[in-house]
Amino acid sequence: MILKFVLFGMAAVLIGASVQADDNAAAPKPDKQGYYKLFNGKDLNDWKVSEHPDTFKVEDGNMVVNGERSHLYYVGPVHGHIFKNFHLKAELMTFPKSNSGIYFHTEYQEGGWPDKGFECQVNETHGDTKKTGGLYDVKDVMNQSPVKNNEWYTYDIIVKNKKVTLKINGKTTTEWIQPDDWKAPEGHPGRMLSSGTFAIQGHDPGSKILYRSIKVKPLD
Repeated sequence: MILKFVLFGMAAVLIGASVQADDNAAAPKPDKQGYYKLFNGKDLNDWKVSEHPDTFKVEDGNMVVNGERSHLYYVGPVHGHIFKNFHLKAELMTFPKSNSGIYFHTEYQEGGWPDKGFECQVNETHGDTKKTGGLYDVKDVMNQSPVKNNEWYTYDIIVKNKKVTLKINGKTTTEWIQPDDWKAPEGHPGRMLSSGTFAIQGHDPGSKILYRSIKVKPLD
């Protein structure tokens, strides 16, 4: 009987160690610069889509955004998918007349434009006059995009406390500090710096955008 208990205990220890090893293997790990991948180039398992899920898919290692209005929210394990201060880096390409956006400090909602958080505009030649590199309806880049369609470019979004910095291909396009008496713009009641996750916007069926890399360095 004592031998049985000993063997049972040893088996439990081995199973526990195996589970812990599996957990450690599955835990997200940053690269040498401290960035974690949010999009793995294979699937959307760490993301949750709102209305019209067919708007998002993965092809040839890229996130393809094309279809009816929809938003894809990051719900994966990195930082518990809650970020306050961070440096997000994305690599993307737009096609003619396309519109998209990268949201931060947001949260999942079933439909509509996200109420919570800020949108970093993605638009080179869509009819909207607010272009890539602007903080939508807060501090916009008007009329002329800093980049062109059909070319890959980098989008940096940096949030440190009350300051937001946006960079396109390494060049700062927007800097904004939220005033102490800040009031959210009309139509965006939750456009206040707080914390939350990220979301990618699918704007309309005429818009096609590719995202090949999305990664983040938490700064908290």
